[in-house]
Amino acid sequence: MADATSYALLPTSVRTTTESSGDSSLPASGGFFFLSFAVVLITAVAFALGGGFVKDAASHVVGAISETDLDGELQNLHSLHPDPVSRGPVLGVSEKASGGSASLLLGGHGGYPWTNDMLHWQRTGFHFQPPRNWMNDPNGPVFYKGWYHLFYQYNRDAAVWGNITWGHAASRDLVHWLHLPVAMVPDQWYDANGVWTGSATVLPDGGLVMVYTGSANSTVQVQCVAVPADPNDALLLHWRKHPSNPVLLPPPSVLPHDFRDPTTAWVDPSDPSAYLLAIGSKNDTGDRHAGVAYVYSTRDFLSYRLLPGALHTVNGTGMWECVDFFPVSVDGARIGLDTSERAGDGVKHVLKASLDDDRHDYYAIGTYVAEENRWVPDDGEMDVGVGLRYDWGKFYAAKTFYDQNKKRRVLWGWVGEADSERADVSKGWASLMSIPRTVGFDTKTGRNLVFWPVEEVEFLRTTRYDFSGVTVEPGSIVPLSMPTAAQVDIEAQFELDSAAVDAAVDAEIGYNCRTSDGAAGRGLLGPFGLLVLADSVLSERTAAYFYVSRSADGTLRTHFCQDETRSSHASDTVKRVVGYTVPVLDGETLSVRILVDHSIVESFAQGGRSAITSRVYPTQAFNRAKVFLFNNATSAHVKAKSLRIWEMDSTFNHYYRQEAVQICSN
Repeated sequence: MADATSYALLPTSVRTTTESSGDSSLPASGGFFFLSFAVVLITAVAFALGGGFVKDAASHVVGAISETDLDGELQNLHSLHPDPVSRGPVLGVSEKASGGSASLLLGGHGGYPWTNDMLHWQRTGFHFQPPRNWMNDPNGPVFYKGWYHLFYQYNRDAAVWGNITWGHAASRDLVHWLHLPVAMVPDQWYDANGVWTGSATVLPDGGLVMVYTGSANSTVQVQCVAVPADPNDALLLHWRKHPSNPVLLPPPSVLPHDFRDPTTAWVDPSDPSAYLLAIGSKNDTGDRHAGVAYVYSTRDFLSYRLLPGALHTVNGTGMWECVDFFPVSVDGARIGLDTSERAGDGVKHVLKASLDDDRHDYYAIGTYVAEENRWVPDDGEMDVGVGLRYDWGKFYAAKTFYDQNKKRRVLWGWVGEADSERADVSKGWASLMSIPRTVGFDTKTGRNLVFWPVEEVEFLRTTRYDFSGVTVEPGSIVPLSMPTAAQVDIEAQFELDSAAVDAAVDAEIGYNCRTSDGAAGRGLLGPFGLLVLADSVLSERTAAYFYVSRSADGTLRTHFCQDETRSSHASDTVKRVVGYTVPVLDGETLSVRILVDHSIVESFAQGGRSAITSRVYPTQAFNRAKVFLFNNATSAHVKAKSLRIWEMDSTFNHYYRQEAVQICSN
């Protein structure tokens, strides 16, 4: 129940900145030597044109360096630069792993003195993560012969980016996972620099094809094909790279290091014997700095034809990574659609791109004109890279798949770290996957998607606590009494005092989550919501909150934000206020669902119209995390019309053992 005690106002927040080749089920095709020569030629041309090495630090891989050597190298760098620089240029580590400054990435000169207990506590209980080391993009998620499969970018040697392979796990329910042997490693000339991101396509006969990007070297990216070595193996333990690899080279108009991350293929609406797939790139001609998605046609996944023009391009958005393209039902008749569903009445298409420039995932909804190889957004002002996002927090390189088992579309996203690389090395792992989320069209607003944790997550709920009916006075905080709150699932609905809303004719026009004072700020109608992963005296807390303001035309605007600025006393973590406006229709209450799992907080407002993911690293609240209601509005009372909190069980994911799998399969 809610304790009657009320605490003082929140103090003012201070933000800180932020396997091998062999036979396969696909036919062989010639051209190996020609393609090899072509790659060499492309590399030479890239240098001649001044392309040089890939501009993204994540594209460099060098030999392993011991921790002792690393410290020496860092000291040398510190002596040359007044501010510490990321070891990315030295070790091929992604400069953008945390999104913070160089000093935050490195942990400054020593960083926060994390204890083993603190670092151990940060590991999650019900989110997917490898047993150890570095992980990034989700790859080729698919449902195959009764198992959900998740492949992912994985460094099996260290907790930093580099030596990228395909990690692999399988599950019966998208929640409990079996860690399987690495699926593919960089053992061929065309992927010697890394087995990079790719997608799965399920064929009409039930067969499976993976098309992935091979990083041949630091300047050339090519597309490759792999198939299951044993199609009857439901666990897909062994893979064969096709002898015709690489099957696709960058077109002449594209720099060879800007050509990656093929999508799941869909059936060509004009030719059922052919498939189409899209690949992301960019166009820097004439200072356009445009993101672009090119479409290729294939009948056998070995020979490809580039379609004229581009599926879509948007100036100023830069390199499009991890492009995704899929249909959605806009009439609410179906939850999910197969990727090959034709456009038409009741069906729109979503185009999503991960922007390399800012490391966010943007999407737009529009019309697919297949005969013209063209996709048109419904609203040009909310185009890809300009408007809507999958998630307003720490969430990138997302990929969906159609779950034919439950007729739904499921989304995975990479949630990187926001602490220092030094801390990641100390704890021995880095990065999580988001909770898998269903994706659907919002039939109520008619202009956005909704994202919601898959229903299987609810199977992890254990003890429930009900705090419904609590009213929070302006400027007060109410502690919620429960024994532990480090692994919880929260569902809440709030009612704002209607009289205060009517009276607030000047409620802060132009409010912005990112530039605000966060949960510590005060306005007529907000902020109010929940404080999670908080210690008893609120010296640390992460706030998920609403803030209601007025637009210039006098209409109400609701903002849903997440404030990380007081989440930790540690100075070597990225802490921000993030969020955006969320549509609230007449008669709707303000609602939120929050999944708290140690160092990750995932929040979903208004049934999933807005999602925010944060990585947080408490130093005081760990092992004794608490939850509070708060209302920092100056004049409005807030009632928690409904507030339920469930403790969440851990999934206790296991390593692969053949005997155990046989038992589970029986």
